[in-house]
Amino acid sequence: MNVKEIKAKIKNSTTLRFSVSDGLYIKPSKDKKSGAWELRYTMNKKRHFMTLKGCNFPDMSLSDARIESGLIKQQIKNGVDPLAERARQIGSDIITINDLFDDLYSAKLIKLENPDIPLKIFNKNIKPTIGKLKIDDVNARDIRAIITKVNESGRPSISNKALLLCKNLFEHGAKLGLTQKNPAAPFNESDAGGPSKSRDRALSLQEIETTFDVLRENSTIFTRDNYLVMVLLLIFGNRKTELTEAKWEEFDFNEKIWNLGKRNKKKKHIQIPIADEVIPIFEELKVKSCGSEYVFPARKASKKGHMCENTLNHALAKMFSKSVSKKSYPNLLEPRGIKQFTIHDLRRTCRSLFAELGYEGNEVTRYLNHTIRGVAGIYNRYDYLDERRKLASIMANQILPRAKILMTSKGINLSE
Repeated sequence: MNVKEIKAKIKNSTTLRFSVSDGLYIKPSKDKKSGAWELRYTMNKKRHFMTLKGCNFPDMSLSDARIESGLIKQQIKNGVDPLAERARQIGSDIITINDLFDDLYSAKLIKLENPDIPLKIFNKNIKPTIGKLKIDDVNARDIRAIITKVNESGRPSISNKALLLCKNLFEHGAKLGLTQKNPAAPFNESDAGGPSKSRDRALSLQEIETTFDVLRENSTIFTRDNYLVMVLLLIFGNRKTELTEAKWEEFDFNEKIWNLGKRNKKKKHIQIPIADEVIPIFEELKVKSCGSEYVFPARKASKKGHMCENTLNHALAKMFSKSVSKKSYPNLLEPRGIKQFTIHDLRRTCRSLFAELGYEGNEVTRYLNHTIRGVAGIYNRYDYLDERRKLASIMANQILPRAKILMTSKGINLSE
């Protein structure tokens, strides 16, 4: 059968496929203008059709199709099932650590409650060092370099998580038959960030006032935006990125409600009451945001548009002379009697202050967007919104005077 005859056969074909020569078939396309080359063969007394890789007819000529089918027939003569061999090759494009992570992420990590966490850890801490290396080219020294660099940046818990992710990466590679070694296996937490310790740091009201005094005195190091984030974190008691990544559209200032969607850790919508006392802060932020959709816009050109998740951590670290940059800073807080604390400690501080003021019930649990435990958590669906409004006002009146922030609104329209 020549090219002209094949074209005519495709155009007038009424069958799923037709024979061209010696086990070589064409499966016409729906528009009857081309066709996929297929090879029919028998293996273990079963008949199979295999589509040839590459172009369809007429882009792949009859002579090229015969050459390709001849190579496949040689495999069959040698006892190799070409379809089974092709199936084995799936995954053969996983060559580098970047490829391996992409496969692990799509197969397993994407199913986690917070898949963004391992994604960020890989992209920021692992990918720059070994991402482009072939899987078997990575050695134990590379792993040590990763965890050492993270640990020296003052992030011991992230160092532990990066090590665990490295171990999981190579275990995944072993499952796929891509490697027989795991250069991360000999390392443990003592080589990375050390055993995890539950934190118990909470600031007293006096420490809060002193801290804000020092921060205001050093506004060139700790900017006004960072200052206001800290104030709001102490009042709202929520997680850092819930606030730093917030959009103006989430806030209903008529109803005094922050509608935090599924960005929060619980992945459930929650209404957060906004105390009248904090409205002046949002008025200031509205002016500073210059029309941005974010309450805290990025200070530099960024795809994300909002404040970087590490900005506040690094700014506070500078105040304790723990800067991750090459520039050194004096320890400005500890000489004033403030022991080191982290941004997440502000959330614990909020809870502790409520307890100090005599509030420890379910309303505080829901204020912090924690789950009410036990049977009460199962059957009690009340959300304590009115009670949380009262708590928001109480906390604002504890924090704002100590941060030297006026509680008088300027009447700026926040709904535009």
